[in-house]
Amino acid sequence: MNKDEIGGNWKQLKGKVKEQWGKLTDDDMTVIEGKRDQLVGKIQERYGYAKDEAEKEVDSWDKRNNHHW
Repeated sequence: MNKDEIGGNWKQLKGKVKEQWGKLTDDDMTVIEGKRDQLVGKIQERYGYAKDEAEKEVDSWDKRNNHHW
């Protein structure tokens, strides 16, 4: 498995992602499909964050949820 994808675990984590970033739509979730770079991009798009800010948000979320891409 690619280190930037979470594969089958995505189905389990989608809900947690949407709880954290409520502006993400179901269509966004389909595009993201477990790919970290897509998640960062969609967070940038929906929240108007710079790339480094979106990266920090995802890193922080990863640590809180004991998750690794």
